[in-house]
Amino acid sequence: MAGKLYIIPTPVGNLEDMTFRAVRMLKEADLILAEDTRTSSVLLKHFEITGRLQSHHKFNEHQTAGMIKDRILAGLNVALISDAGTPGISDPGFLLARTCAAEGIEIQTLPGPTACIPAIVSSGLPCDRFCFEGFLPVKKGRQTLLKELAVEPRTMVFYESPYRLVKTLEQFAEFFGPDRECSVAREISKVHEEHRRGPLSEVIEWFKDHEPKGEIVIVVAGAPQVKRSAEEKDPSEKRSRRHREAEERDMMENDE
Repeated sequence: MAGKLYIIPTPVGNLEDMTFRAVRMLKEADLILAEDTRTSSVLLKHFEITGRLQSHHKFNEHQTAGMIKDRILAGLNVALISDAGTPGISDPGFLLARTCAAEGIEIQTLPGPTACIPAIVSSGLPCDRFCFEGFLPVKKGRQTLLKELAVEPRTMVFYESPYRLVKTLEQFAEFFGPDRECSVAREISKVHEEHRRGPLSEVIEWFKDHEPKGEIVIVVAGAPQVKRSAEEKDPSEKRSRRHREAEERDMMENDE
């Protein structure tokens, strides 16, 4: 009988964010795949988890996904974790999940920590509809994507390095406008958690004077919705209006 793939979120900061179920599943797994075995060893030791550990990261996942899939088909229960948060969300995990899904392997993803949700909920910006962009391309395609996102009406969520934060915010101000509202969340779920909110221009000045450190999530308001006429919203309205006008002209001609 084939085993299962368990995708298990780990804390983005406070170790108390680890769930009881996540600890149990890691203890029961035959094999634990970790983005960085050194980082994950600290977590596993804290919770007295002694399972077999193997590295699985963006540099080797194409080579190891098939092998891991075969081992699950042979009966192993495999748990996948990343350095922090939910695997697959700007972390290794998608390729293995897709490989296993294609083979009909059962995949169970536990709910748990991720940085983007606390950031957007705490931002004060609309979170009923949003788009997650993760890390922007560093070079190729970056400006093209920013031009497209300039008219995106939904709240946008980005991950960024503290070393590139100011430059990225300045590009947002260039493409989205300096008055576009944003929120920069830093060190979510950690001792020095911080949320800096306001227009892009003000937030840029703040971080120019206060060097950012730690994990960064940027939340940016969507483009203002331009009010459109009923005809623009629904082209059939324009056709209906023309049809009504034609009927009225016909009636007037008949009266004459």
